[in-house]
Amino acid sequence: MSEWPRDEVRKSMRIRDMYQDDRCSVSFEIFPPKSPDGDESLRRALERLAPYAPAFISCTYGAGGTTRTRTIDWCAEIQNRFGLTATSHFTCLGGSVREIEEWLDLATKCGLQNIMALRGDPPVGETVFRPAPGGFRYANELVSLIRRRHPEIGIGVAGYPEKHQECPDLATDLENLKRKVEAGADAVYTQLFYSNERFFDFRDRYQKLGLKVPLIPGIMPITEFSRIKRITSMCGASIPGELGARLEAAQDDLQAQFEIGVGHAVEQCAELIRADVPGIHFYVLNRSKACETILDELGMAPTREFNLS
Repeated sequence: MSEWPRDEVRKSMRIRDMYQDDRCSVSFEIFPPKSPDGDESLRRALERLAPYAPAFISCTYGAGGTTRTRTIDWCAEIQNRFGLTATSHFTCLGGSVREIEEWLDLATKCGLQNIMALRGDPPVGETVFRPAPGGFRYANELVSLIRRRHPEIGIGVAGYPEKHQECPDLATDLENLKRKVEAGADAVYTQLFYSNERFFDFRDRYQKLGLKVPLIPGIMPITEFSRIKRITSMCGASIPGELGARLEAAQDDLQAQFEIGVGHAVEQCAELIRADVPGIHFYVLNRSKACETILDELGMAPTREFNLS
């Protein structure tokens, strides 16, 4: 896919240096497409998002490591073609400790300076997480390895305002997050949520536990209600009753769903910014229109022109 040697990937900013001022930074998350048409569509979306000067763009890592090569290729393209900082997802499902070390060595050789370190979800069709033979069971173990082997790497980890589905309660879930931070994480990026009260409660408990690294809310704009219902059912996030009712009433009108969902995201983000969050991480689902609309409504207009051609 790439048009350049991987070892020539441009250097970029590390996560630990991204939240040093009072400006609310934005970042975007993409996933590697499954077809050439999907690749071109994503390039056009990135061309439209690049002018908003995101702190970084992260690229997911498929269940069981199914996209490990394409994840690095897309990070290379983000940094070289678009001139933006890339962050590669990596999970405990990447293999044995030795295989994980080999992947990390390759990623750093390629010039990648940020890793989103995650436990990972079970492959499609499975409901129970099973570590790879000789691998890790918990994300904090992966964070520890990255910090020991590549101390210069910026590390992001996941947080769950409504707790991880497999965790018995909120307190236990937050203790798990504390282990990841103490292992060396530089920032925490939350699972999507649609009630800011959930996030603010989570932030209060996070701070009371003494956690000090930046806590970044994750926002997934609703553009298609049926799709979001599937996503929230898998990750344990909830949709407020009034918002759900409005979307249910518009289930046969995609444009109305877009307007309701994006309008809700604008209100969410405006309130989060007023509450001094250091950044907002957008799950864009490889599309740009919703985030463009949100950022324009918030007065965060493009800072420069960008043309891929």
